Amino acid sequence: MTALLRDADLTAAFDHAARGYDTLVAANPGYHRQLRRSARRVGLAHRGAGMRVLDLGCGTGASTAALLRAAPHAHVTAVDASAGMLRRAQAKRWPGNVTFVQSAAETLTRAGVRGPFDAVFAAYLFRNLTDPDPVLARVRDLLVPGGVLAVHEYALSGRPAHRAVWTAVCKGIVQPVGTMTGDRALYQHLWRSVIAFDTAPAFADRLTRAGFVQPMILPVAGWQTGIVHTVLARRPAAGGQASR
Repeated sequence: MTALLRDADLTAAFDHAARGYDTLVAANPGYHRQLRRSARRVGLAHRGAGMRVLDLGCGTGASTAALLRAAPHAHVTAVDASAGMLRRAQAKRWPGNVTFVQSAAETLTRAGVRGPFDAVFAAYLFRNLTDPDPVLARVRDLLVPGGVLAVHEYALSGRPAHRAVWTAVCKGIVQPVGTMTGDRALYQHLWRSVIAFDTAPAFADRLTRAGFVQPMILPVAGWQTGIVHTVLARRPAAGGQASR
């Protein structure tokens, strides 16, 4: 297996793919529906105005839109490392309670992104990081006590059948389309990054080691069952102890 794209190379690949990215993901059955499902699982709908949400790895804004669907009055700070993806996001119409910031997940403080946030939402982010653990520690510190981290991610169940489905979809559909658009390296990375990343249970364990509590793994429907999961966890409440 060839090396994964990392850091500047991965950001450059997303920059290049930005123009056609929305068209490609729209062809993925259930892509936007499952993002909205994960956003609802954060539990923001019952909260009042004024809550702050960090959309970490917002891409072209699909996750931002999902969060606003779940909580229209939340103040959403949407962050991405790719200037190309952010340009596509910012070109869309947004209410005044959305702010976009260009930053890598590892350099949020340097970019002026500071908490506390009531929730952090991260879609398709953590498997792309060279080292997720320092970012998880920073995210935990950005949350209010009891605040929620919701990770919507290609994190396989661990069953061979789900790994086989993922490989078949990538080899048969995603990578050929990526080759036609000139983004072959990015979509090869997509396949490899999922194979190399934590399974959903392993990622939940990683969250516990990072000081989060109450990890919960929730499946999505459709062909992505066993391939995409919502993983929820919380920063310990004030005075609480993280289980290690």
